[in-house]
Amino acid sequence: MNDDKRAKGHICAFVTILIWGIAFISTKILLTDFKPIEIMFFRFSIGLLALLIIYPRKLKDSTRKQELMFAAAGFCGITFYFLLENIALSYTAASNVGVIISTAPIFTAILAGWLLDNEKPGWSFYIGFSAALTGIFLISFSGITMLELNPIGDLLAFAAAIVWAVYSILARKISRYGYNTIQTTRRIFCYGLLFMIPVMIFSDFNWTFTRFTQPRNIFNILFLGLGASALCFVTWNQAVKILGAVKTSIYIYMVPVITVITSVIVLQESVTWMSAIGIVLTLAGLLISDKKLIA
Repeated sequence: MNDDKRAKGHICAFVTILIWGIAFISTKILLTDFKPIEIMFFRFSIGLLALLIIYPRKLKDSTRKQELMFAAAGFCGITFYFLLENIALSYTAASNVGVIISTAPIFTAILAGWLLDNEKPGWSFYIGFSAALTGIFLISFSGITMLELNPIGDLLAFAAAIVWAVYSILARKISRYGYNTIQTTRRIFCYGLLFMIPVMIFSDFNWTFTRFTQPRNIFNILFLGLGASALCFVTWNQAVKILGAVKTSIYIYMVPVITVITSVIVLQESVTWMSAIGIVLTLAGLLISDKKLIA
């Protein structure tokens, strides 16, 4: 792989995580007027429409096996992951969920070792993972005097991390089909929205569109739909295609760092010494994991 292509993969991964780190704030704002399933449906519907406009060419000649892979990716990466994450947040603290979700790279590495060729991580990955997870723990629990555990919420968060790891492996396999990334992302969105329908039926889905007359709501849902969904899933899938599932997954470590920096800029929150040390450890873990990642 040449340096330009590798650089493109890293840029795609970084842009994705930058936007996803900020998207957490948009989601928190929308939760005052929308249910989690409503946010999911509207954001991915907007994302799908945007991808159809940008690249309207139909994905042709896919096999039944490939369609099953698209369906599995839509279920895992769109419907199941976000449902698990949102339900976990209703049972346990956001800080717990943030730390646990950040274990997704280790599950991705384990699955990649079993299911993907040439993506077995070396010792540097595990050393970097330990440093990054320690840093994420310090960031997430900065200012908290007592760690509170909730078995149900924490187990759901672990399940979400595993599901995202599965999605990363599926995205890697799909990238080898040779289709355009926008086309495959669009197909994944279609299946994700399809799997949302049963949840919508049993969740008293509110179709009232008057909520979108508020500038705050329309701005944040458009940011999630166009940025965090349409753009980010394309750039994430492109990064996985170029760098591989394991190397791309380590960028997840940066989400808490970006959230802290965004909180300082937007919410004018202060950075504690624990957060500062955590940021340094997390970034160090990212660099160590990326160095000679594949044994």
